[in-house]
Amino acid sequence: MENQKWYRTYLFIWTGQFFSMITSYAVHFAVIIWLSLEHRSPEVLALAGIAGLLPQALIGPFAGVFIDRWDRKKVMMFSDGFIAICAFAMTFLLRNEQVDLFWIYALLACRSVGNAFQSPAMQAIAPLIVPEKELLRVSGINQMLQSVSTIAGPALGTLAITYFAIADVLYLDIIGAVLAITSLFFVRIPHLKSVSKGSIAAVFTELKDGFGAIHRNRGLGYLFFYAMLVTFFVMPAAIMFPLLTTGYYGGGKWEISLIEIVWGIGMLVGGSVLSILRIKTPKIILVNAMHIILGFSFLLCGAFPSTWFIAFVVITTLSGIAMSIFSAAFMTTIQEEVEPKMLGRVFSLYFSMAVLPSIIGLLFTGLIAEKVGVAPSFIIAGGLVMLVGIASFLTPKLMQLGRQENANADATL
Repeated sequence: MENQKWYRTYLFIWTGQFFSMITSYAVHFAVIIWLSLEHRSPEVLALAGIAGLLPQALIGPFAGVFIDRWDRKKVMMFSDGFIAICAFAMTFLLRNEQVDLFWIYALLACRSVGNAFQSPAMQAIAPLIVPEKELLRVSGINQMLQSVSTIAGPALGTLAITYFAIADVLYLDIIGAVLAITSLFFVRIPHLKSVSKGSIAAVFTELKDGFGAIHRNRGLGYLFFYAMLVTFFVMPAAIMFPLLTTGYYGGGKWEISLIEIVWGIGMLVGGSVLSILRIKTPKIILVNAMHIILGFSFLLCGAFPSTWFIAFVVITTLSGIAMSIFSAAFMTTIQEEVEPKMLGRVFSLYFSMAVLPSIIGLLFTGLIAEKVGVAPSFIIAGGLVMLVGIASFLTPKLMQLGRQENANADATL
């Protein structure tokens, strides 16, 4: 009965988040297509990436403190509502024939602020509802949910930007937020009571506790460090995927959409494998192996001849599988290694720590594209990520993560 109870609760959450993710991906992808075809500039795409990441990176650690203090269900509802209000306001500001890029960047920044609260809160509620032995499978299902969204979202976004102005496309964000908030009304999520004081000093003390949870666990520290390196190397190249598709492989609007869709299909396959099968491979091995596969995929994306678009599609699908398995194994490892009352802070710290170095990389995106070239950038980034994966396997403290849990699981069989 308990199993059915937690499953029903998570089903409501999944349903609302599913529609929210689809519309969010659709809006984000429509904006990227509009920027790519309207401006064809690596610098513009890089600035859009920074606008969408920097606010979340800066306020993320502090957001995590309040996520752990507040009711996480209400945090998710208010963050979705904030994004919807910002989107509604932007529909009026973007009605001019000549759209000012400042408002596009402002829109992405507002979404980033909302995501600084919404994403860590979503990850932090799982251990409050789901039995520990089911966490990896639930992470796999979460990846499937995200994958279907990355398949349907770009297709919806492409259709939307084809037939509607950029201002009208933003109504999709409002619809998705309303559905997500409505679904949360029907579920009960346990609230961990906090006795923390509201002073600024107390906030910094709790933030320090979040850093301490990572610092005390050497393996977890290495896990975060290598994930930051991967993000730093991948982000400048990943932001240029539309330019690789159009400039190197000679594609257009629908080819850009196809690449996003097959990425989502790959993530769906990876999530399906984790959710259907009971994978016994240690999660840290999955994380490290996916680093190597993801790096190899990026390397091939830049190394293929420009006439090999089909091969580019196939290898992008493989990279989606690798990213899905990595994300599920990575998130589950954190959920198992960190106390539930600290998860909001730790997840927020991770999102910020991973993003801040990548922003530095994004600042050089235009220079990289001009001096090195888009395709060679993928080769270099992929090679560096593969080296990170190899280094991960050679780090003893990292390889010991989860060993105690695996031993306990074997003892109960």
